Amino acid sequence: MALLYQFPFPALKALVVAGWLGVAGLSIFVGRRHGVLRGSLLYMVALAVLLGWWMNLKPSNTREWADDVAETTTAVRHGDVVTFSHVRNFDWRSETDYTPRWEQRQYDLGQLRSVDMLLSYWTVPAIAHTLVSFGFADGRQLVFSVEIRKERHEAFSEIGGFFKQFETSLIVADERDIVRVRTNIRGEDVYLYRINMPQDAMRELFLAYADEANQLAAKPRFYHTVTANCTTVVYEMVRKIIPGLPMDYRLLLSGYLPEYLYGIGGLDKRFPLEVLRQHGRITDRAKAADQDPDFSRLIRSNMPD
Repeated sequence: MALLYQFPFPALKALVVAGWLGVAGLSIFVGRRHGVLRGSLLYMVALAVLLGWWMNLKPSNTREWADDVAETTTAVRHGDVVTFSHVRNFDWRSETDYTPRWEQRQYDLGQLRSVDMLLSYWTVPAIAHTLVSFGFADGRQLVFSVEIRKERHEAFSEIGGFFKQFETSLIVADERDIVRVRTNIRGEDVYLYRINMPQDAMRELFLAYADEANQLAAKPRFYHTVTANCTTVVYEMVRKIIPGLPMDYRLLLSGYLPEYLYGIGGLDKRFPLEVLRQHGRITDRAKAADQDPDFSRLIRSNMPD
């Protein structure tokens, strides 16, 4: 699988994979004919060569990226003011028809008021993409989304995510871009949940995202479907702020994150989880709001107080 996804010369890929299978078969033959030790030695030598090549595959920030992940966000902090470069604010008309916009924006940590989790579903209930949105006193929302950084010719692949096919991208975006493209353009089903989090923890999480953006800009990393995805990266950041968060299978099956958060007190327990889920489904409200400048307020119009 490593050779199928990462061998750099497509025309030779089938030949190289066949060669690897041939070496594996030959090691079995040698093991039976001349002893297990010799067969194993042949296989281990071949495996060492393969692993040497694999370990030398390096992530990069300089490829021909798809437009929606083309820029790398960085953050600069002066006191309570954090300035982000390359905040994404695309105007989407379809997945292939859009107006790219990358903006510089400033946010005052003293005006930070809320943290919301958005889950976007597109296949089965167990799988969802996780986004985190920070709300400020002036009504603005800033969203962080850990995603694959795909090249122009690539499409998302869960299997490819196990085999260094993609780098990791931290998209920092306007809510009307990154939520609307999922509900109104891709036809995904999106739910929003208000997170119970102390003010200091909100602030630290926001700064953790800013630090993560700077780290990825300075040193790119590969995305991994299980160990470094949209949910596990967030968990690692929050765990540094709030020690003792329990590890749970729902961190991998992110569609079930609301149950996990409700159980540890991360959601408002004045209401049953099903009520929060019903009121938190923003798909129809997002479709109705569409390009309205007041998009963020409109999608929250039916949320519990």
